[in-house]
Amino acid sequence: MKGQYGLIIGLIIALLIAVFAVINVDPVEVNYLFGTADWPLVLIILGSVLMGGLLVGFVGMVKVYRLQQENKQLKQASGTGSHSKNEKNARENSRRTGGADGTANAGRSSRK
Repeated sequence: MKGQYGLIIGLIIALLIAVFAVINVDPVEVNYLFGTADWPLVLIILGSVLMGGLLVGFVGMVKVYRLQQENKQLKQASGTGSHSKNEKNARENSRRTGGADGTANAGRSSRK
């Protein structure tokens, strides 16, 4: 449900940006370091939104990558991978029951 709300909000924002850009179609002068050029304002707005979105997406991907690497390092350092965790649980259960052969519980009678 959370993803659907995010998608709907994103579409509404995209629609508002598109309407705002289409309303502003007048040519504007853009100053570069080496000269000037006249561009339609709609292209300036859409280009700025696109560059901002790409920048935010790139920063987000870098953060996710770093978190994944940190998570991987922490799992390796603590040895809590799924295979290691199962072995650890098996050893603990074996210790509680007195070993794999059950010799610690051999003298006890079990009642049901």
